[in-house]
Amino acid sequence: MTAPVPSLVFTRIHHARRAPVEHAFAYRSLSWLVDVDDLPVLPRGLRWAARFRADDHFPEQSWPGQTLRGRLDAHLADVGAPAIDGRVTALLSPRVAGYVFNPLSVFWCHDRVGRLRCVIAEVHNTYGGRHCYLVHPDARGRAEVDKQFYVSPFNDVSGRYRLAVPEPDSAGRVRVAIALDRPGQPPFTATLRAQLRAPLATWLVALRIRVHGIRLWARGLHIHPRPRPSVPTRKGHVR
Repeated sequence: MTAPVPSLVFTRIHHARRAPVEHAFAYRSLSWLVDVDDLPVLPRGLRWAARFRADDHFPEQSWPGQTLRGRLDAHLADVGAPAIDGRVTALLSPRVAGYVFNPLSVFWCHDRVGRLRCVIAEVHNTYGGRHCYLVHPDARGRAEVDKQFYVSPFNDVSGRYRLAVPEPDSAGRVRVAIALDRPGQPPFTATLRAQLRAPLATWLVALRIRVHGIRLWARGLHIHPRPRPSVPTRKGHVR
């Protein structure tokens, strides 16, 4: 059975770094599990509190009136992937009081008979950049992909991700795990599991990431320079 949507997903997110400085932290957050073709809309007087904007996702240039499904379709075409003609379920965060920060959004893409065709893991960093990893998980939701995007100032753009992105179950429970493997170093891991609610969660996530970054810098962890912005490959598209 597919997961009920839309659903609120109360999460607990855990990060662990073992080298060259050992550092771990966990926090509570709130995400939404939605159908990209039927995004929830709050009553008019409450829309300031939580709303979804299509141009908060995918790296391609946006235009007025474009839907989230339209942006997903444009991204698939841009990377040369087959079009998706079935349901797309997404785990993401809305804008809260006009602000949004999605460290990781996950899109489960199906064909018209309900078979999972691919998963898109969209990563955002605190510099306003975003990158999408398109993977084809096995029956247990596992996949691997080379790292291609600068996320943390304490990690360069090297290594390989091991992802666990099984589909949410019929009760709406979600588990996402990512491990970054680099030669000669223990993996850096991040996991997301269902947990309790945190108000104004997107503000809290961005703040906590910056606070932990300052702590790591203060402990002497080396900062890798951020790469220059990507050069457009054709009008309106970047790599």
